[in-house]
Amino acid sequence: MSLHHSKRGRIGLAIGAFGASALLLAGCAGGGGGGSTDGGDSGEPIIVGTTDKVTTLDPAGSYDNGSLAVQTQVFPYLVNTDYNSNEVVPDLAESAEFTSPTEYTVTLPAGLKWANGNDLTSADVKFSFDRNIAIADPNGASSLLYNLESVDTPDDTTVVFNMKTANDQVFPFILTSFPGAIVDDEVFAADALTPDDEIVDANAFGGPYSVTSWDFNKTVEFTPNENYQGLLDAPVNSAVILSYFAESSNLKLAVQEGDVDVAYRSLSATDVDDLSGNDKVQVIDGPGGEIRYIVFNFNTQPYGATTPEADEAKALAVRQAVADLVDRDEISEQVYKGTYTPLYSYVPEGFAGATEALKGLYGDGDGGPDADKAAATLEAAGVETPVALSLQYSPDHYGPSSGDEYALVKSQLEESGLFTVDLKSTEWVQYSEDRTSDVYPAYQLGWFPDYSDADNYLTPFFLENNFLGNHYVNAEVNDLILKQAVEPDAATRTADIEKIQELVAGDLSTVPLLQGAQVAVAGTAVDGVILDASFKFRFAPLTK
Repeated sequence: MSLHHSKRGRIGLAIGAFGASALLLAGCAGGGGGGSTDGGDSGEPIIVGTTDKVTTLDPAGSYDNGSLAVQTQVFPYLVNTDYNSNEVVPDLAESAEFTSPTEYTVTLPAGLKWANGNDLTSADVKFSFDRNIAIADPNGASSLLYNLESVDTPDDTTVVFNMKTANDQVFPFILTSFPGAIVDDEVFAADALTPDDEIVDANAFGGPYSVTSWDFNKTVEFTPNENYQGLLDAPVNSAVILSYFAESSNLKLAVQEGDVDVAYRSLSATDVDDLSGNDKVQVIDGPGGEIRYIVFNFNTQPYGATTPEADEAKALAVRQAVADLVDRDEISEQVYKGTYTPLYSYVPEGFAGATEALKGLYGDGDGGPDADKAAATLEAAGVETPVALSLQYSPDHYGPSSGDEYALVKSQLEESGLFTVDLKSTEWVQYSEDRTSDVYPAYQLGWFPDYSDADNYLTPFFLENNFLGNHYVNAEVNDLILKQAVEPDAATRTADIEKIQELVAGDLSTVPLLQGAQVAVAGTAVDGVILDASFKFRFAPLTK
C-alpha cells in the first residue's frame, strides 16, 4: 500500500470497503455551488461562528471536535483526505507507503519550513509522535497509537513508523486524525502540554493558516501561512475569524443578521428548521457519522467496582435496565425533529460492518422501551429500586438541545418507577477534566469521527486503554479490535467488526442513542462551505 503525489490526482491508499459508503459521500455539499470558489473574494475576513469550545491548542491534549476545528487549519499532517473524499493521500509527505508489513515509510520534501522559519524535518515528525505517547494525556488521542512501536528517522526527509503488528489496515487513517498533527520540536515541550499562548507567540504552525490572535474560547484569527506546502490548495481568503458563542440562539441571530458568515456547530434543530425558510441564508447539509451516547463509569456507577456495594452482576443489570427504558424515537422526534435518528449499535449506519446489535437485546426487541423487561432484569439481579443514578451532561459542547435531550432521558427512566435520576450539567472545559477523573458515574458524550472507517467507533472506545477512561475491560473485545485492524481480508474483517458490536452490546460500556448529519448555515454571498466525508470543516476554500 503506497501513497504518492502526482500532478493533481494522487495515487492513494484505498480501503474502500471500510470507508464511508456512497450514501455518505453523496451528502457532500458546498455553499453557492458545491464548494466552488469561482468569482473571487471580497478581501474581507470570513467570520465563522461556533459554540464548540476548544480544550487545548496542543494536539497531544485534545480529542474533541472544537479543538480539531482549529488544529486542522494550522498544523501539518503527513497524509490526509482531500475535499469530497475519504481516500488517504499524501499531504505534507511526498510519498507514504508500507515498505514492509511492519514498516510505514514517509518521505518529506526537502526545505520545508514552519511559519516561524524553523526547519520542518523528520525530527519534528518523530518528536510529535514520541511526545504524544509519552504525555498520554487523558483528553488526548494517544490511545490510537497503540500499534506504533517506534519511529526512526534515517535522514532529514525520511520517517519510518515501526508497527507492533503487521498489515495494519487503519494506521494511514489514524495519521489523518488527532495524533497525526505534526508540531515544531523547537517550541513544544517533550513531556508536557505546551500552553496555547506559547504556541501562538512562537508562530509554531505549518498548516494552511497561522494563528495571529488567540483569545481562548472567545476569538481566534487565522491568516494564510505562506510557508505551507501540502495537499490542500492555499487559502483563497485573506483571513478567517473564528468567533465563539455561549448560546446557540445568539449564533442563530448572528448568522441571520449577517454578523457571521458561517455558523457551524451547533444550532438547535428548531433553529435550523427556522433558518431553512430564510432567504438571507443557505442551509448546507453534509454526510452523517456523528453519534450521541451515554457512558457508564464501571468504577463509580451504581454497584461499580469502587463503590461500597460493588457487584458486577448488579452493575450490569442497571446498565441493561437503562437500555431497556430509553426511547430513542421519542428523543429523535421530540428534541431533534428527526435531524438525529435512533442508533442501536456502536458503528453507525453507512459504515461497513455496522449492525443494530442492541435492538433485539433490549427494550421491546424492536427499538422501543419496555419497563416490564427492565423491572424483571433488576429484580433477577437483586437490585433494589428505585436505583439512584447520577447523570451528567454538557450544556455547551453538544449543542443547545442537550438539556432537553437529557431531561427526556431522565423522564423516561423515572417514569418507570425504577430510577431516581440526579441530572446535572457542567461547562465543557471543566467537564472534559471531570469525566476522566471518575467524577461522573454516567454521563453524556458525542462522537464526531476523525476518519471514515468503522474502526474509529471501536478502537477509541473499547480497547483496554481507551479514550473514555471508563474502566471497561473485555479481553475478547480487546483482541478482536486489534485483530480487525490488521486483517487484510475484507469479509473476515467485517465479521470481526460485527462480533465486536455484539460483545459490547452485551456489556453496555456505553448506550448509543442517536446518529446525525453535519449542518452549516451561511450567508448567501458565502461560497466554499464543504461538509464532506473527511468530517473536517476546512477554512481555506471559504470566500464571500
